[in-house]
Amino acid sequence: MTAVQTVGLTKRYGQTTALEPLDLTIDPGTFVSLVGQNGSGKSTLLRLIAGRLDPTAGRVLIGGNPPDHVTARAARSFVTDSPTFYDDLSVRDHLEYVARLHGVDRWQPHAQLLCDTLGIAGRLNDRPVTFSRGLRQKAALALGFVRPFSVLLVDEPFVGLDAAGRTALVHMLTEAHAAGATVVVATHELSFVERTQRLLVMRDGALTYDGDPTLDAVPRATD
Repeated sequence: MTAVQTVGLTKRYGQTTALEPLDLTIDPGTFVSLVGQNGSGKSTLLRLIAGRLDPTAGRVLIGGNPPDHVTARAARSFVTDSPTFYDDLSVRDHLEYVARLHGVDRWQPHAQLLCDTLGIAGRLNDRPVTFSRGLRQKAALALGFVRPFSVLLVDEPFVGLDAAGRTALVHMLTEAHAAGATVVVATHELSFVERTQRLLVMRDGALTYDGDPTLDAVPRATD
């Protein structure tokens, strides 16, 4: 069974096509980078897979199930490029809420390790709605990783992160993949791409390249 499959997946807004019909299969345990200029369709694709958008045509399957199926929702974690938080909850409250929502009772040690890794352990009692862009991104990453998942979707995670945060994120993504997760990362960070197993390039809503992620292939694919 595939981890992620799209069949004729299409998204239009009126006369504007955000995603051309796409047939895509991602096997379990694959580390994928998704690149393209702003407006190329990367975020649209991830949001369709995550069930945040409804397709105009076609379908998405997560482990053989549609995105809104309970099994797909349990398998998939999505870290968006524009995280939102509850106004009155601290980082700790958010972590507990997400962990318990996904059946994790002993969430504290894992949450503490994530926050230590991301450098926000000292902000656990603060409200992330008050944070800077970089700190908000770190809090969102902690929330995405505190719950169980077999498919991880991450949209532009390096934006706003300092050098330490970027190093921590690469470590977390690599560990998630090593543990068996399917990881799909949309990014402009071409230096990160070579760490992955498969490169997808999008342009004007269409998939234009699917293959070798080594650095010498990236410029050719994105030209």
